[in-house]
Amino acid sequence: MTEIPHTSGTPSDDSPVVRIAQGDLRGRHRRGVQLFAGIPYAAPPTGPRRFRAPEPAQPWDGIRDARRFGPAAPQLPGEGLTNQIPVPWDEDCLTLNVVTPSCEPSELDGALRPVYVWIHGGAYKHGQGSTPWYDGTSFAARGDVVVVTINYRLGALGFCNLGSHLGDDFATCGINGTLDQIAAVKWVRENVAAFGGDPDRITIGGESAGAFSVSNLLAMPSTRGLFHQAIAQSGALHHTFDPVEGKAIAGEFLAALGQPTADELMAAHVDAILEAQEQVSVARGQGTGRSQEPFYPVWGHDLLPDDPRDLVAGGHGSDVPLLTGTNEDELSLWGVSAVDSAGLADVVGRTTGDPEAMLEVYRQRLGDERTGEVAPGWLACAIGSDKVFGIPAIRHAEYRHAHDAVTWMYRFSWDSRAFDGLFGAAHALEIPFSFNTIDRPGVDVFLGPGDRPTTLAETMHDAWISFIRNGDPSTSTLGEWPPYTPDDRAVMELDDECVLLHDPRPNERQAWEGIVR
Repeated sequence: MTEIPHTSGTPSDDSPVVRIAQGDLRGRHRRGVQLFAGIPYAAPPTGPRRFRAPEPAQPWDGIRDARRFGPAAPQLPGEGLTNQIPVPWDEDCLTLNVVTPSCEPSELDGALRPVYVWIHGGAYKHGQGSTPWYDGTSFAARGDVVVVTINYRLGALGFCNLGSHLGDDFATCGINGTLDQIAAVKWVRENVAAFGGDPDRITIGGESAGAFSVSNLLAMPSTRGLFHQAIAQSGALHHTFDPVEGKAIAGEFLAALGQPTADELMAAHVDAILEAQEQVSVARGQGTGRSQEPFYPVWGHDLLPDDPRDLVAGGHGSDVPLLTGTNEDELSLWGVSAVDSAGLADVVGRTTGDPEAMLEVYRQRLGDERTGEVAPGWLACAIGSDKVFGIPAIRHAEYRHAHDAVTWMYRFSWDSRAFDGLFGAAHALEIPFSFNTIDRPGVDVFLGPGDRPTTLAETMHDAWISFIRNGDPSTSTLGEWPPYTPDDRAVMELDDECVLLHDPRPNERQAWEGIVR
């Protein structure tokens, strides 16, 4: 277990100190704003609390040191843009971080500031809230916004439907990670005023699995009134398991652990749990970027009673404005050069019963945009990106529109110059643009050679600030950005030149009718 240092008495320096429900916190000044890190929002999910719903954080005496980030959730070394190296982790991981311009009311108007709660991505198996790409400094300094980034349980510890095998004591196991996210937002509502934030102006946001999480929180009946706006970057409602599949995955996990009893599972070493979950992932052929990992939320109980698509189609979350969108080349993150004709046939064959018709639709468009023959990898990337991300985002907007919900949609199209252009506008590449963190260490590797795209980063970042502050992403730079409706299908293309599109690529959109609901 990780020990959190405490201090007592009055700080001897000018470090900021705040009082929250659990006690006093000492933060630090950083880059012109204030940071409070590693704050527990729930009790450690260890010992008898392992595989249980989160419980409230316990109070402490004295001043708790909140100048350093807490450990990530248990995870194996990850992949993707934001988790290239092993990260320090611990089962005692339910902490969050707050970046604020000031703990006093805003100097602009004397009011409490809007709040942005960020849920990290990572396929529900890796990632952490302290990733430099998620640094909220620019939101705080440029937008006068309080930013909160969170950790939550991952993998089998957060998303394994053990109740179907081990009984009611494990009833919430299929969505414990989701319940962690809810507990974090509740903590924010109860405590953010101490950091200068307005509990009645909370926007939740996330990317990839974080966007899946945002979408699920929108769908859940129990979250009504918990937050007020939402941002979903590259993720919608489609990435969950039904109870039957969830039970099967849990059975495979328990088999990989040697069929432990409930007591043996609770006492198992966390490394064994990580190893078993990876065995299940490998056996199911996951981790390719084209398929869903096995430890994703499972619906079918009181807190998430139905498929999130059906819940949103029934009107849940329609009172919450949503900004959502996807990247042009999402799946290029997992590589396009290695995909040959057989790989392309595999991707298309798992998509539709008429693969040649689907291929022709995409060949027509890509043939116009790229000179010469279209490589199989780029065709597979375009088709897979729409199947996994693009079309689900459209369906989410359509479900919401039926209940007069307001949704804005974007498409991030800026092509990375890295890897000889084989990256394109890859999955997760928009994150440092939306956070205005393209100057952070390591980001250049994924941007590629040449000048930093500062103008686009500031344009996107200002649109996100406008949405968080005003409930509308329109800005003086972008102009009027109307909501997405099935009649107009307005999509803001975010590139070196940002353009408002109307029903972009209708042939490709229509090709998915009856295939992705």
